[in-house]
Amino acid sequence: MERNHIIGFILIFATLLIFNIVSSPSKEELEKSQRTRDSIEMASKPKPASKAAPSQAAVPGKDTTSQETATVARDTQIVLENEVMKATLSSLGGRLVSVELKNYDKVQEIDGVPSKSKVRLLNDEKNVYDIRVIKNGKKLSTQNSIYAPTISGNTIKFDLQLDDKHQVTQTYTLQPNSYVLDYNLSGTGFNDRDVSVHWINYIDKIELGHRYEQQTSTVYFKDNAEDNADYCSCTSNDSENLSGKSVQWLAHTNQFFNSSLISKSGGFKDAALATEVIDFTTSEDLKKLTSDFEVPLTNGSHQMQWYIGPNEFHTLKAFNIGLEEIIPYGSSIFGSLNRWVIRPFFDFLTGFISSKGLAIIFLIFLIKMMLYPLLYKMLHSQAKMAALKPELNKIKDKHKEDLQKQQMESMKVYQEFGVSPLAGCLPMLLQMPIWIALYRYFPASITFRQESFLWAPDLSSFDAFIRLSFEIPFMGSHLSLFTILWAVSTLVYTYYSTKDVDMSANPAMKYVQYFMPLMFLGFFNSYASGLTCYMFFSNLINILQTIITRKFIFDDEKIRQELDLQKNKPKKKGGFQSRLEEAMKQQQRLAEEKAKNKK
Repeated sequence: MERNHIIGFILIFATLLIFNIVSSPSKEELEKSQRTRDSIEMASKPKPASKAAPSQAAVPGKDTTSQETATVARDTQIVLENEVMKATLSSLGGRLVSVELKNYDKVQEIDGVPSKSKVRLLNDEKNVYDIRVIKNGKKLSTQNSIYAPTISGNTIKFDLQLDDKHQVTQTYTLQPNSYVLDYNLSGTGFNDRDVSVHWINYIDKIELGHRYEQQTSTVYFKDNAEDNADYCSCTSNDSENLSGKSVQWLAHTNQFFNSSLISKSGGFKDAALATEVIDFTTSEDLKKLTSDFEVPLTNGSHQMQWYIGPNEFHTLKAFNIGLEEIIPYGSSIFGSLNRWVIRPFFDFLTGFISSKGLAIIFLIFLIKMMLYPLLYKMLHSQAKMAALKPELNKIKDKHKEDLQKQQMESMKVYQEFGVSPLAGCLPMLLQMPIWIALYRYFPASITFRQESFLWAPDLSSFDAFIRLSFEIPFMGSHLSLFTILWAVSTLVYTYYSTKDVDMSANPAMKYVQYFMPLMFLGFFNSYASGLTCYMFFSNLINILQTIITRKFIFDDEKIRQELDLQKNKPKKKGGFQSRLEEAMKQQQRLAEEKAKNKK
């Protein structure tokens, strides 16, 4: 290979290596993250109740101290439950401490053995949901205050009487057969901007693919003045300062679930949002998400809703506030393709095909049948090129030392016989948008979560066919069978589809086409098996179509007759063909002049 090609391969490897090093948190960042978590854990521990004289005994909901945080008396936990979820609330801070989703399981591997439990959100002990109020000119935290609960059916009201003039009330109502909690925050004795919320949420590991799960965990928000939702960075520490803006909703999300707080009273004010990446190899957490915002009390209260549940498109879209945009389908044309073409088509398929894997194969079959006319045209062009090999070999023998002359004479032969060397690119180019869209679709769509197919237990995560006791660079400690089969089938298909293609003009491409599948082994090894399943079966159908077409449809003798007939037709140079030929002549003239100057 030429020197430039060798340099290109080195740069590809160097780029992957540098990306891996740069994207990994430094030792200082890990230590800082650990110090921060330790500090928050210490700060969030309830303070012991102070001993008081019998006449000054602490009363639930009564601030009996001179501190800016009320003391703890007794924590009471209350459960609200419907058909799909079980929400546990605490009188300590009047907040949600756990939400169990009855229809969704969390799968963990303990010593290589899968273990199932129900998905729980907001249940990390380090989490904070602190109602902060300004009383007598000082900010008062109520997270360690005991609210007095009142229960009525599926409604809980928490009251905190701070003094004779100031009271805070939080009311939760669980809707039937829904992931929605109606939530009302009201206060007595406070001005419109005296109440704010400090919300810290540690995102726990729920899925098997922790790295991708971490990269889809972040804070989303919807500015009332904007048409679309926005979010903090998914791959690094980030913050958003929304001072002076009105926010319709805030969502703490992970790969397939979210905890969203929706304003029904005009929006939250002056929100400050932040994400902090945590090293999941040494911690049970993936990220720390923080949201600080004011809750304006219009007429003494602010109506809200909690949505705590799955990232299911139709459910989120029913709110009609753009909440479905938290599903990481991607942006621009590929995100639109996922939302409005691929998603509804898969919904249609899974309506009568129960197996999600079979639905994927059926989609592949439909796409391949639609593109077969283009594949036929590509194979026909390749068959013509194979028939022209004797003429091309003569050119190579005649101009062994002049590669540019070879290219020019080869182009003349292609033009003379009406063959286009680029005809094989079109089917590949037409499929590229679908591949790129599916790259985001499979790990984002809850439709494929924990759906098994063949040996893959979860099409939204990798299929760990072999577990290793050691780490392979760029691949991890497992081998995905679908990924390996995709790589092998890609090599086979590449051989069949290019064995008759003349690559003398760029010999390095002969090696690159075999090298690329091997290079991407590490990338796809930890990716959603739904995508690698799609790519593997897509290759299988490509190979079958290629073999069947060449063996049973094409006739070598007829193709040679077509070439001879095309050769005898009068030729009219197209604009592109003329420009290409002129460019090659110009390049040859420059090369000849350069050679003369050296002499």
